[in-house]
Amino acid sequence: MRQRTRRPTHPGEALRTLYMEPLGLTVTGLAEGLGVSRKTLSKVLNGRGAVTPDMALRLSRALGTTPHVWLNLQRACDLWAAEHSATGWDQVMQVAGVEEARQVENHI
Repeated sequence: MRQRTRRPTHPGEALRTLYMEPLGLTVTGLAEGLGVSRKTLSKVLNGRGAVTPDMALRLSRALGTTPHVWLNLQRACDLWAAEHSATGWDQVMQVAGVEEARQVENHI
């Protein structure tokens, strides 16, 4: 598994720098346009809240993107955070026989 050395860009940071600042959007104005509370949007913008599938759909509709853009940004942040947390995931051993099962799967 390839590990990133720097934290990926949070979707809130991308939203702020790529859309809100260039377009002169305010938190209040964008929140109203998205149909969410100012608090909800503010959490995302400040990296304290995640982009949910619902929020991704709202952002994609409002900004002419795809929901996948926002979900992929969020996924990268979530995975990076999990990789850098001490939950013991790195002590998990591969299940015996999984290589053989994968080889059979590739021939189907």
